Amino acid sequence: MRSFAAVATAAATLGAAGTTSAEDDYEESGTTSVDPESTGGTAAEDYEVIEAAGQTITIGDGEAWENKLIDMTTGQDIVITAHGSEWTVRNIGFKGENTSGTGSATFGISDGAGGTSTVENVYLGDGSSDGNGNPNGHGQTAFWVAPDHSGHIDFKNVNIQGFADNAIYASAPGNSGGGTIHIDSCFAANCYVSHYRLATEGSKVTNSSVYVDNEGYAGRGIWAWSPGTVEVEDCQIEMNGHHTAIDAGANGQGTNVVLRNTDYDADGGIAEHAGSSVQLEDDTGTDPEAFVPAGTPTSPEEAAAGSN
Repeated sequence: MRSFAAVATAAATLGAAGTTSAEDDYEESGTTSVDPESTGGTAAEDYEVIEAAGQTITIGDGEAWENKLIDMTTGQDIVITAHGSEWTVRNIGFKGENTSGTGSATFGISDGAGGTSTVENVYLGDGSSDGNGNPNGHGQTAFWVAPDHSGHIDFKNVNIQGFADNAIYASAPGNSGGGTIHIDSCFAANCYVSHYRLATEGSKVTNSSVYVDNEGYAGRGIWAWSPGTVEVEDCQIEMNGHHTAIDAGANGQGTNVVLRNTDYDADGGIAEHAGSSVQLEDDTGTDPEAFVPAGTPTSPEEAAAGSN
């Protein structure tokens, strides 16, 4: 079994972002100028530092919320909501583990007006502690997509690790709003319940990886809910036998999944429930090597600076 360090090394070899490319030191409030030499950029970039203090930040229709470093070392929670249309979340880094124990979703999102919204270049790799006051008893979720989502959301270059509940929980629209999700060039590791959870026709995961080892939570790789079909293409699902790689169907309702040019863990394998079907196409195999996709941030400062 490879260590996460080996995954990070492989990412560097493949040309992905390095471990830290923005300055480690930053002011406790206001904005920070980032040395362009440390980011590999051509000009200095600023980002705002926000201390988590139990607040909720709401993103409106057409709004771009970007270049923020969220300081989670306060031990408090922060919730970001976006339920309008055509909004953008970009260049956001969370520094420190979420130890608030609230059991919330860090992001609660949807596009409720049939538009297209975007989540891009986000680092949530410091994870969360387990246990919480939420009735589900699991812990923090990174992204929760609300049932009435009727538009489309693109996730690109998002890094989520060590969350005590789902990384991207986007199956709820399957029996309600019917909106679609595209997860592209993302990395998720060692999260509980599932890493990528989808349901609707037209939703897909591409050019992305899931990695689970014995260093954190062990949830499903990809969990597909009704009605489907959910597409998975050019992905690496490396579970090291800790949980199911592709889990199709839930709550007595079947779904369909199509895998193309994807490697998944044979020990974790595929599970088909309630008449579900997982179809293997193209060069799909069982020799996964998870990687951090090129352009995906590997530190909070790198994400906040937008240095990719």
